[in-house]
Amino acid sequence: MENIPKDIYTEPEPAVDTLANLGPLTGMAGIWVGTHGLDVNPKPNGPEKQAFIEHMELQPIDAQTNGPQLFYGLRYHTRIVKPDDVETFHDQVGYWLWEPATGTVIQTLSIPRGQAAMAVGRAEADARTFRLEAVRGSETNGIVSNPFLEYAFRTKSYIITVAINVDGTWSYEQDTVLIIPGQAEPFHHTDRNTLRKVGEPTPNPTAQAAATKLRKS
Repeated sequence: MENIPKDIYTEPEPAVDTLANLGPLTGMAGIWVGTHGLDVNPKPNGPEKQAFIEHMELQPIDAQTNGPQLFYGLRYHTRIVKPDDVETFHDQVGYWLWEPATGTVIQTLSIPRGQAAMAVGRAEADARTFRLEAVRGSETNGIVSNPFLEYAFRTKSYIITVAINVDGTWSYEQDTVLIIPGQAEPFHHTDRNTLRKVGEPTPNPTAQAAATKLRKS
């Protein structure tokens, strides 16, 4: 962490309205659907392309502090299915976090295949695109996998690039580099989609409380 203060205990007074303080994450808050997703994944006979439909919800949380460190963020859940199918193809939960003091953007992610990661990047508060990366072995933006995945599909790195589009949608491209036994070269497992808003976010609890207090005053 850059410029760590000597006082590591005193907490700042955060703003109550997370939606007004999300920086580059502002355009991602809400409920979204993406119907033109594309996944390229490894199979024994080579890469396989799979179309998918994605339902993602990103809701604001109250500001979070680690002593003087302050984050505003979104809690997210994404569920992906194949077209004309109900079975979950991919499920993922985590947080998108924005640290105004340093311009740091963080994505935490966990999937029910026994894997978790934290990707980190930098962006200006008004950025329309940003890139985050997680790397196997890092203590600050790392990747942890269960023993089978570590052996059979070892994740070397994960990169996600987000673009906030002028039409109100947002898009992402992911590149997950895998080391697979028997393959001479790393495999680039890629995913991409564009998400269209179908529902507004619910204000975080402290924002709701402040609005209620204001109405009663």
